[in-house]
Amino acid sequence: MASSAVSSTGRTWAGSTLDARRDARRARLLAVGLELLGGPEGAAAVTVRSVCRHAKLTDRYFYESFADRDELLLAVYDEVAEQAQRVLVEAVTSTPPETPDAVARAAVRAFLGLLTDDPRKGRVLLLAPMSDPLLSQHALRLQLAFGELIRIQLASVDGGAQPAPVEQRLTASALIGALTQLFIRWLDGSLEVSPAELADYCVRLLLTSVPLARPRTP
Repeated sequence: MASSAVSSTGRTWAGSTLDARRDARRARLLAVGLELLGGPEGAAAVTVRSVCRHAKLTDRYFYESFADRDELLLAVYDEVAEQAQRVLVEAVTSTPPETPDAVARAAVRAFLGLLTDDPRKGRVLLLAPMSDPLLSQHALRLQLAFGELIRIQLASVDGGAQPAPVEQRLTASALIGALTQLFIRWLDGSLEVSPAELADYCVRLLLTSVPLARPRTP
């Protein structure tokens, strides 16, 4: 006879612990959130009712994991953002720093790989924030994190010369803005170029911006 639901999460129900079943329901809700948020309607498609319907769960189980719809949106966004940061950091740290062109190419290819392997993730990161104020504000913090990664790389190129911090920050901010717009236009179909063409241009953009990160001569 299966054990009944009890407060002790160490007890089992139908062969799995209550914690495991709760985690599985949360994972299902996140998967549906990614599918809807990364779909053509974006954030407008994400409601408690629609998520529960697609996940085949009652709202009781939704509120078991998330306080409201906004909390789910942020959880989905953060999960994808963490993946993007992870692939970028892995690409950069696994490439010899003395070869800035190789570092730039590895980083661009890693990020584009994330977008092409699962286009939903690109839409979550870059398109969804354009139509949802909550995600728009949240995305600014991600851009700052990516900007800092670029700033660190700018400081490590050119034979170890250390650019002045203000030039680093200005150049990193400008690059993040430019790259973000390029990826957005590519994702929404208004920039009709191949992934290889986009990657090549982004690499050249990064490399030709290096001189801007150096301190100006008096």
